Amino acid sequence: MDYVVSYRKYIPRDFEEVIGQKNITETLKKAIEKKMLSKSFLFCGPRGVGKTTCAKILARKVNNFSYEEKNSMFNIIELDAASNNSVDDIRNIINQVNFRPQYGKYKVYIIDEVHMLSNSAFNAFLKILEDPPSHVIFILATTEKNKILSTIISRCQVYDFNRISVNEITNYLRKICKKEGIEFEEDALLLISEISDGSLRDALSIFDKLILDYNNNKRLLSSRVYNQLGLLDIEYCLKITNLILKKEIYNVLLLFDEILKKGVNINMFITSLSKHFRNLFLSKERRTIKLIYFSEKRKKEFFIQSKKISKNFLKKALNLCNQTEITYKSNKDIRLALEIALINLTSIT
Repeated sequence: MDYVVSYRKYIPRDFEEVIGQKNITETLKKAIEKKMLSKSFLFCGPRGVGKTTCAKILARKVNNFSYEEKNSMFNIIELDAASNNSVDDIRNIINQVNFRPQYGKYKVYIIDEVHMLSNSAFNAFLKILEDPPSHVIFILATTEKNKILSTIISRCQVYDFNRISVNEITNYLRKICKKEGIEFEEDALLLISEISDGSLRDALSIFDKLILDYNNNKRLLSSRVYNQLGLLDIEYCLKITNLILKKEIYNVLLLFDEILKKGVNINMFITSLSKHFRNLFLSKERRTIKLIYFSEKRKKEFFIQSKKISKNFLKKALNLCNQTEITYKSNKDIRLALEIALINLTSIT
C-alpha cells in the first residue's frame, strides 16, 4: 500500500471532525438544514486552517454525497487561481455554469487562492456572481482577503477562519500518535504545535517529517524535534540564562559556539532565546503561566529559574533580543552580531 501523508490520511470527512472552527461549521450546518444557502461564499484565513476542507464538506453536504461518492467529481469543480488566474479561465467557468449537474442538486465551484485572479478575471467573474444559476454555488477561498475586490466581497457570505490554537493542534496530534502506536513526549507535540503557527496542515507536515526520520523507532522526543528542526533546545536556554545571570561572559560565548556546532540554525538562535525570556517573564505571575505551551515539568523549571531573575532584567533582555532580531540579518557577520547581543545581555544590571 502506498504511503499516505497524515494530512491526507486524517483529513476531516464531516463538519464534526474539523477542529478550531466550530462557529463556522455550526453555522454552515444550520444553513444546510434550514435550506438557507448563499449562492456564493468567501472563506478567508491563514493557510492550513480548514478553508478548502470545509468547502469540500459543504459541497458534498448540499448534494447529499457521502465521502466515498465517486460521482461527486462531476459536481465539485476545483480551480487553483494561483495557476489559473486569467480571464480565459473564468470564461471557461462561465461557459460551463449553465449546464445542470448530471448528479445531485448543485454544481459547486471551489476557487482556491482567489486573490490571485487578475483584474480582468475578477471583472469577468463579477458578472456571474451577480446572478448565478439556481443550480450553482461558488466557494472562494483566500489567505489574503485584503486583495479581493470589495464588489466581490459584497456579493459573498464571508467566513473568517481563525488560527488553530496550540492546545487544539496538540490534542489532534496526540490522537494520531495513539492511533499509529507512536510513543511521544508531551513537550514534543506542544513544540510542533507552536512552530506550526496555527496551521494544522503545517503541524502534520512537520509531524510526518519527524516520524519518517525515526527509522521505525516510533518514539517522538522533544530533543529530536529540536535537532531535526535546528531549534535551540530548552536545556541550552536554561544553561545559557544561568551563565548570563552569573555574568560569565566567556563561558556564554563558549556555550554559544557549542550550540552552533550542534547544528542549531543560527537564524533561530535569538528567536528561541527571546521566547525563553518571554516564558520566564510569564512564569513570574501565576495567572500567565497558562500562556506557556510546555509540559508541567518544564513550566516548573521556568518557574524556578524565574525566581532568580528580576522583572526589570527580563524586560531589558526581551527588548535587547527584539532589537537584535530586527537588525542582525542585515549585518555581514551574523555570528558577530549575536555574540555582541550575548555580551550585552551579560552586561545587564
